[in-house]
Amino acid sequence: MDEPVATTQGSTVEEWTLALAESTGSPGGGAGTGLMLAVAASLTSMVAGYSGDDGGEPASIRGRAQALRREALRLADDDASASKAFGAAFRLEPGPERDEAIRRASVEAAASSAVLGGQAIEAIDDLAWLAAHGNRSLVADVVVAFGALRAALAGARTNVSFDLGSLRSSGSSLEQVRDQHPDLWAAVGKLNQAMDRIDTLAADIDHRAAPTDAA
Repeated sequence: MDEPVATTQGSTVEEWTLALAESTGSPGGGAGTGLMLAVAASLTSMVAGYSGDDGGEPASIRGRAQALRREALRLADDDASASKAFGAAFRLEPGPERDEAIRRASVEAAASSAVLGGQAIEAIDDLAWLAAHGNRSLVADVVVAFGALRAALAGARTNVSFDLGSLRSSGSSLEQVRDQHPDLWAAVGKLNQAMDRIDTLAADIDHRAAPTDAA
């Protein structure tokens, strides 16, 4: 009998992180990536709420961030379900059925991570606006949000790349993978660029967030 599935929306933080700590892979790193995106969105919403209560850009940012938080949690739970299919494919006996199962699970997992990564990329502009124009008393929260968003980007990038690489287990070369899945291949580069942008944005305000840091 299957164990009850822990979900981000139906479990406590204690229950979900306990499930994450188990050697089951569901939830795993991909679900953790979704959770980090939800943390970034939540902090973005909080800072926006403290940055103006008369409508305008802060209100728009807050609305987008709240929607992203919900979507990120849904994507985290979707990834946890996909992880089961991915693991099951690798447990099959060697042969054509196993190769096809790995191919299908790898492409679906890569596509799911790419969607999550795309959501994270879109969130950068709003956080950058808050870094420049938001409530200056909450600059430390903006830096924490940048950290969570970078973790989401790094997780999505690595998961897309790893899942594409897993297609070699079904007989494809990396050159064939690139030719067969150009959009997913390109997503890895876009996520790398987004991580670089996050690093620059965070560094630009770090002196405000940590003024006593001798470094």
